[in-house]
Amino acid sequence: MNRWLFLTFTALPFAVGAVVIRDDVDDARYQIDASVFPALADMPGEGHGVLIAPRWVVTAAHAAPMEGMGAVIAINGKAYGVERVFLHPGYRRMPEALGKEAMATGSASKIHAFLAASDDIALIKLATPVSDVSSVALYRDAAEVTQVAVLIGKGATGNGAVGLVPGGSHRTTLRRAYNAITGGNERYLWYRFDPPPQGLPLEGVLGNGDSGGPLVIDDRGTWQLVGLGSWITAVPEHALEAGFYGQMVYNVRVSRYISWIERVMCEGDGACERP
Repeated sequence: MNRWLFLTFTALPFAVGAVVIRDDVDDARYQIDASVFPALADMPGEGHGVLIAPRWVVTAAHAAPMEGMGAVIAINGKAYGVERVFLHPGYRRMPEALGKEAMATGSASKIHAFLAASDDIALIKLATPVSDVSSVALYRDAAEVTQVAVLIGKGATGNGAVGLVPGGSHRTTLRRAYNAITGGNERYLWYRFDPPPQGLPLEGVLGNGDSGGPLVIDDRGTWQLVGLGSWITAVPEHALEAGFYGQMVYNVRVSRYISWIERVMCEGDGACERP
């Protein structure tokens, strides 16, 4: 992935990061054990995905290991080889010229417009099935907006008052935060990083390195995947930086891609079964 994409995607790129938190809450309250969400997949280097069937991981397309075979993905502490990567046909790789223009002008508006029109989702078929982790169900309704969702990641961390830790690692401690989904369209769902006292008690957003990370809701004790971390729009005073209060985080709207996911899995496995 090129560095311009990294600069404009906060919840997505391949930086290893964790969740960006409130500045008035102890970080220990956000940190969780891996057993809380064992279906989290770690992409090579940075970025995440989610296990949705024994041999299938869904992630943001820009976070997928483009080298395909030979790549290794970690799930629940074990390494799995990649048999094949399926990018959505509507995914568009961002031209490097857009990143250069953003750095020169201080405005990422053209990047945002480009990303908004791209289908940033991919499926990864593992070389061997995962047998010790339960798959996460896909959310199939259209009532995501206003729901409080859980976001999970190991990417770069920091807090909303000062942003990401300068020079911090893009793969850190596993953290969990909450946010209310405030809007959506056919491709994306989004939420805002509200400052205290408006924010939720454990309000947070994904950080650099959390691309493809899960946005889930708890439906009567069962996780359902509603989104995948993709990109942000920054507040004007921090136009090309991530992790500040007021920023909007855009997540791939999983419910919109159910048919594509099931078709690819059906063709890839030779058996048309729901994940």
